[in-house]
Amino acid sequence: MSDDSRLLSQVAGYYSAKLAEHGASPRGVDWNGEEGQVLRFRQLARIIAADGSPFTLNDVGCGYGALYDFLAPDHPGMRYVGCDVSADMVATARGSHDSAPRATFVEGAQPPAAGDYSIASGIFNVRLESPDAQWRQYMQSTLDTLDRVSTRGFAFNCLTSYSDADRMRDYLFYADPCEWFDRCKRRYAKDVALLHDYGLYEFTILVRKAP
Repeated sequence: MSDDSRLLSQVAGYYSAKLAEHGASPRGVDWNGEEGQVLRFRQLARIIAADGSPFTLNDVGCGYGALYDFLAPDHPGMRYVGCDVSADMVATARGSHDSAPRATFVEGAQPPAAGDYSIASGIFNVRLESPDAQWRQYMQSTLDTLDRVSTRGFAFNCLTSYSDADRMRDYLFYADPCEWFDRCKRRYAKDVALLHDYGLYEFTILVRKAP
């Protein structure tokens, strides 16, 4: 088993255990509660153009499909594909969205096809025992994938290295927002936004591609 496969297997096990403990809820994907989850989704959704046109969206690390539930009421023309490394998460998402014909859920670390947008929420937080260097390499390769499968742009979030030291946990990864903004700006697009002003111990980066 490769290092990345082992890493993803450990992460899948972690989230499957959270789902078994807390069910299809924010705590089941290791968030504190619904209020923070909605606030987080609002930042990520800013990647979507406000022109009302239909679009396809890849949700990488979709969990039980909460992002679809958040977006669907305002975007009836959206075609959504959620992928997750946890088979239990995918099964739960499929079971609760069987009447949503424009939503598809697949098991895996990467979307099966390119779309207009991609969103990754929370997938860079839980590193467990992975060393910093390995986790940073995983982050970079995942961002390369998000860039490749997104024709109009992508968004992701991370725990921030500006978190209070007494709240930080050794099994979580805290990224430097300035570093990852710079990487995205130099590597992916000229139009990059860093959001670090919404009251959570994290940041969101939006990468918008030129038409």
